[in-house]
Amino acid sequence: MKRIINLSATSAALTVSLLGLTSCKHDDRPNFLIFLADDFGGMDTGVNGSSFYETPNIDSIAEDGVLFTNGYAACTVSSPSRASLMTGLYPTRHGITEWIGEESGEGWRNHGWATRMMPAEYEHNLDVDKFLCLPQILKDNGYSTFMAGKWHLGYETTPEMAGFEINKGGYGIGEPPKGYFSPYHNPKLEDGPDGEELSMRLALETNKFLEDHKKNKRNPFFAYLSFYAVHTPVETTEENWRYFRDKAVNMPSVDREPFKLDRNFPVCQVQDNPVFAGLIKQMDDAVGVVLAKLKELKYDRNTIVIFMSDNGGLASLGFYSTSNYPFRGGKSYQWEGGIRVPFFIHVPGTKLKGTKDDTPVNTIDIYPTLMDYAGINKEELDGVSLRPILEGGNIQDRPMFWHYPHYGGSGGDPSSIIRDGEWKLIYYHEDGHCELYNLVQDPGEKNDVASDHPELLDKMQARLKAWLTETGAKMPVPDETYSESKHQRIYDSLRVEILKQQTANRAMRLRKDWSPGKDWWGSNPIVD
Repeated sequence: MKRIINLSATSAALTVSLLGLTSCKHDDRPNFLIFLADDFGGMDTGVNGSSFYETPNIDSIAEDGVLFTNGYAACTVSSPSRASLMTGLYPTRHGITEWIGEESGEGWRNHGWATRMMPAEYEHNLDVDKFLCLPQILKDNGYSTFMAGKWHLGYETTPEMAGFEINKGGYGIGEPPKGYFSPYHNPKLEDGPDGEELSMRLALETNKFLEDHKKNKRNPFFAYLSFYAVHTPVETTEENWRYFRDKAVNMPSVDREPFKLDRNFPVCQVQDNPVFAGLIKQMDDAVGVVLAKLKELKYDRNTIVIFMSDNGGLASLGFYSTSNYPFRGGKSYQWEGGIRVPFFIHVPGTKLKGTKDDTPVNTIDIYPTLMDYAGINKEELDGVSLRPILEGGNIQDRPMFWHYPHYGGSGGDPSSIIRDGEWKLIYYHEDGHCELYNLVQDPGEKNDVASDHPELLDKMQARLKAWLTETGAKMPVPDETYSESKHQRIYDSLRVEILKQQTANRAMRLRKDWSPGKDWWGSNPIVD
């Protein structure tokens, strides 16, 4: 595919270097560093309110820059959001609406959940010939490009095909195949010493890139540290578990039960999982190592740093990693817990240090923001540049949309969403009913006020329908084999068994003598 280089009229140094006439002039455009966490919820940082998890390094990015209190992922699961980061487009446009590898269409029946609908088909590879990806356009315009960590945008589409010159650890899979401690069994990452921790290894690979770039390059860089953490499998060291276990059992009690049945499944309501807290600490330590290297190399003076997550925290099924309370639901759910994420941006020299901004922002806004700061013109994006906000101004009000025509593996329903100002409408594809919430008055989505605002409901539903049509959204279809009684039997049984199992698991992880095994998932290798 022919790539088009879009030069800023003011980028004289870049023009000269691209023509090959000189290598001695510095390109003073900013560097970019993105930290992307996986399954990291909107309430999982200290700066956003967690009193259990400890995230001082991640928090420092918000404390030095802007914390967006209404930060959203482009989707409630990972691959679609990651594709939106790469393209600046809503998932309906690039076609990846589900995490890559999940069943769709008639294949969904293989799960045996007997749901009312068959989920929509979706793209299983990011089409880099059709969509000009963020690293590619930056590379075309003179940036060095690097990524470490999770890709999960197809086995046929690699990070290198999307414009990354260096790729450490990114390929088709969405989680560490053998866990968070070496040996990793990752074809794109050499194993380290037995027991080496993955998040720190990715940080050290990033630091090596920064050091090499400092020695050899005069152009700006784009570094993308895409953590596998804190996705399952949830693993940590004995030391981390013990520290957070002691913290959990000594925390003040709260006035809510650990789990709450919310429509499909029980949802975790309390942050007290010491293993998950340890996994978060490992990621935060890794962030700190990279931030320290930026400062050591004096790159902190000209590097825009972004921290965000690909979707809300996992709060049901699986390992019950976290609680998104007071937000409802979690990963794969249509409520705020599924899409609200940490969203922090630090621009060097900003006068907005420690600012909290309530403008709704989205994964799709990162691409145009970086283009703006790099002086590159890229039109036809769904996102908008956040530079005005980052420099003390505002952006124009706009509606925001989501479309997830699938059943979430953690309990979400096929649905489409529009948020417009303080209002959020959820349309359910199974039966066409809507929920309407005022997020300013009711951020926990406890009170559906659809029946109180029929005109607003009709207006927002019409706008959502028009957007779905415009962007070519694929829809789920009714399953002709559906049986209400069979579905009810399956889910009634699941709810009881899951609650019983997770209650036991929670108690077990908090026991003083608990251990997952002699070598703690390989973090403490047993030497014969």
